Amino acid sequence: MPAAAQFRSFVADAVRWYRSGDEAALLRLIRSPRSGVGHDVGAAYATHARRTGALLDAIDASRPALPPADRESALIFAQRVRRIRALPPDLDERALHGAIVTVFELPPEAGSRSSRSGTEPTQPADIELTSAATPESPANVAGWQRHFSASALNTYAECPRKWFYKYVCAAVEDPGSAASAYGTAFHSALEDFHGEFPRPGARDAAAMRARIREHITWAFERNRSGFETAVEFELQVRRAQRTAQRYVDWLLVMEREAPFEVLGRELAANLELEGRPFVGYIDRLDRDERSGGVSVVDYKTGNIAASPAEYGDKVRRFRDFQLPFYYWARTEAGDRVTKLVLIPLKDAMHDVRPVVLSVGGNITIAELERSRTRMIELSDLLGSGRIADFEPTTDPAACTYCNYASACLRRPPTEAARFGS
Repeated sequence: MPAAAQFRSFVADAVRWYRSGDEAALLRLIRSPRSGVGHDVGAAYATHARRTGALLDAIDASRPALPPADRESALIFAQRVRRIRALPPDLDERALHGAIVTVFELPPEAGSRSSRSGTEPTQPADIELTSAATPESPANVAGWQRHFSASALNTYAECPRKWFYKYVCAAVEDPGSAASAYGTAFHSALEDFHGEFPRPGARDAAAMRARIREHITWAFERNRSGFETAVEFELQVRRAQRTAQRYVDWLLVMEREAPFEVLGRELAANLELEGRPFVGYIDRLDRDERSGGVSVVDYKTGNIAASPAEYGDKVRRFRDFQLPFYYWARTEAGDRVTKLVLIPLKDAMHDVRPVVLSVGGNITIAELERSRTRMIELSDLLGSGRIADFEPTTDPAACTYCNYASACLRRPPTEAARFGS
């Protein structure tokens, strides 16, 4: 769009916002090159606001999450449009246009409508031809110099190009799904619950059932903004309440078979591997009261492996590093880790059946050593600056819920597309 037309469109939308508070006009404003907000950032906010209907509230609440510079530009934009809405209601067109130009610090020449002679002023060319710039020499992607995490390596194992979008490009990603809000709330509720009941037992069964209901209620209330509608919020709370009772059922069975004590909740896991720092948080750390062995426990509110054999196979094929990382972090801290446990908390219709890897049993020390070695190799590769291109995955299923699928022109075709059906 020519600069003059772009300017007129921006001012027209600002006038609509001033006169009626039209949210559609506001969304066009933030996506305009005149807004002071980057194109991708403006588009992300506009997409989020179409769901919530409250752009300025989303900016105030830092949703979606952004790097500091982009966050600052969005806050400045919000401040400016609020100043426009707060202008006196009786401004004439000339005064209103002048105020918009001033508030948004638009170039004065862009708004010039006429010269002293009453004719349209001469506009500079929108595109000026010049000599071609010297192309930059091809270079590898800069090495990752920050800390690593198991989830970052899992992302790279799933799709190197997804890692590139997420960690190198810092592409805008919308974290505000109901699934993530559900997981955050449930984790928070169990953290509070086990602070109150570090040694679950039959003697406390009634109190445990009552208190976990309250902890679920409070935790979901704190995360209410993560759900789009009141109906969705209520449905997810009811689902969590039913799942929580099944979780208590499982705790009572465990207490009879192998009493344990909760040693830690949301415990920091810090580990340095060949000079590369790794960080993370362990959902729960238990100690078997009979053997003294330590179990690393991770809650899962999404899809997980269906059996210890399936999860062990993912570890052996270097497709999941989370529990091996936790094993080495706690081993270095001096614990005798005997079990690695995933607890599924997604389905309220089924009993809680943890996926348990017994160290030295269905997962060997040698296999955990190989996982550790692979973590070192990947972190060295990602930090080396030797990678010139991040290849996409060959598995189209990995693209189904990928936040970057629409931007990835090299994603693999689906099976239907591949065979023309």
